Amino acid sequence: MAYTEATADALSTGPTLGHDEVVDVLNELLENARDGEYGFRACAEEVEDPATRQLFASRAEQCRQAGVELIALIATYGGTPASGGTASGALHRGWVHVKGSLGANSELSILESCERGEDTAVARYRKALKQNLPAEVRRVVAMQADGAQRNHDQIRDLRNAVRPRE
Repeated sequence: MAYTEATADALSTGPTLGHDEVVDVLNELLENARDGEYGFRACAEEVEDPATRQLFASRAEQCRQAGVELIALIATYGGTPASGGTASGALHRGWVHVKGSLGANSELSILESCERGEDTAVARYRKALKQNLPAEVRRVVAMQADGAQRNHDQIRDLRNAVRPRE
């Protein structure tokens, strides 16, 4: 589902957020972007297939770029950018590395972990888009939401391609 401006406007509710509330929403998304960046890097370290490793590295870079955009918006609204990712993101990455160190990792399990992470990212963007954000913020958040959905769908399709047929 693409988050066009019309879709985003239909989802938003309430009065337009003030600067502090906008910064809070943007910082949640910044933590989310960092979780994605760090998570995709962790997954890239655990896979052997060069194409999958490159895919994860590319997704990590896209998340990093999203973070840069969010930091610029946070500064525009007079806020201080969050300093890291979320605790749940750190736990998720730790789990990926533990599975790798135990030899439990397979391309399928890594893709399943990535898909769960992208499920969380998509949900966070949907939550943000329900807020009545200023137009320029809504535009950036909607574009990033589309990217998160594309990431999710690509990871899901790759997961389905490597999943054993029943």
